[in-house]
Amino acid sequence: MSEGAVTLSEAPLEEPRKPVRFRLTWQVLLLALGGLVVLLSLTRAVTGAVDLTSAGAINAAVALAVPIGLAGLGGLWSERAGVVNIGLEGMMILGTWCGAWGAIHFANPWAGVVAGAIGGALGGLLHAIATVTFGVDHIISGVAINILGLGVTQFLSKVTFAEMPGGGDSQSPPVPKPGIVSLPWVGDPLATLEAKQWFLLSDVAGILRGLTTNVSLFTILAILLIPLTFYALWRTAFGLRLRSCGERPVAAESLGVNVYFYKYVAVVVSGALAGLGGAFLSLVAASAYREGQTGGRGFIGLAAMIFGNWRPGGLAAGATLFGYTDALQLRRGGESVHALLLLVAILIAGVAIYQLVRQNRTRAALITGGAAIAVFVVFALTDTIPPQFTSVTPHITTLLVLSLAAQRLRPPAADGVPYRRGQAK
Repeated sequence: MSEGAVTLSEAPLEEPRKPVRFRLTWQVLLLALGGLVVLLSLTRAVTGAVDLTSAGAINAAVALAVPIGLAGLGGLWSERAGVVNIGLEGMMILGTWCGAWGAIHFANPWAGVVAGAIGGALGGLLHAIATVTFGVDHIISGVAINILGLGVTQFLSKVTFAEMPGGGDSQSPPVPKPGIVSLPWVGDPLATLEAKQWFLLSDVAGILRGLTTNVSLFTILAILLIPLTFYALWRTAFGLRLRSCGERPVAAESLGVNVYFYKYVAVVVSGALAGLGGAFLSLVAASAYREGQTGGRGFIGLAAMIFGNWRPGGLAAGATLFGYTDALQLRRGGESVHALLLLVAILIAGVAIYQLVRQNRTRAALITGGAAIAVFVVFALTDTIPPQFTSVTPHITTLLVLSLAAQRLRPPAADGVPYRRGQAK
């Protein structure tokens, strides 16, 4: 071997390249929100659909997102402790009836809020007894809670509301509503700027006006529960123990954690939050309790939780997305939803570019890009969306978002896994 040759053992070894992980920081979040507002403004300017950023649409979107978000928060508490809660819909139904009954019986809307939370918590307690103590399959117990919630409220309505003036077998009399607040001195200037229909400035004014005027106090309470949940579950010892029950319950028990206790607390809190979502529907979104008022929002809340990857911030974003699409289809229907197609096409195209450039996934990028082109073609060849399709816009959004987010989901490791005390021994 010549003197200049380098043996294999002497050759320098290159360290394996670590994959770059995307980190969501406040700067990235603010940049994303700013970009979304610019896209909304551009779409509004191109299509003329003023409701995309109007104060009325934003205010309605927040109101429609609150019950979905509360149901999703309920699912987050339960599943972080390892208990799948399909019964969120039934707990919301209990919350709608109990909220209306409490507000009427005590002549105070906040008594209705407390009653709604208690009604949902009772449903959560029943779910916890079935799944934690008796080991019933979580899905079967959740379906039973949904059926039970519907049947119990139908019976209670007939024996209570039917005897009241203005009530009936399937609805309550009018209920007192929580107060609303507005940020002083900003409503009129923002309304004037919004009416100018200037690019971006008017859109920002409409969004801010929708967020700061005629906001229910119940809405503010619901929004505060999001950071409170994050703090309780991710910044306290209590939250660490609760989450350990959803990840490694056997290991948690070996360290002295009472797994049954934390599962019970999580599922009862889950029911209370879902009950608050139901109470919001009967006290704020409407002026009375009506049968079928939840309209599947418990299941959409569960989808929002999954979209948010079992995190409060992502859950809030998912609930806002579903509430926004629901608000658009309720206000101007086909016109607003048709304009939304252009925005969706741009966003899907952005996802395709990200998959191609940053993730080097050519096949996935081609499929996503094809979907963007298809959506844009539908937008270009039509002037409006038939009313038969606009009513299912939130549900289509749910399926689309979950399909795009499915590849990055990471549920708690022991979510839905049966656990019996003493497995650590």
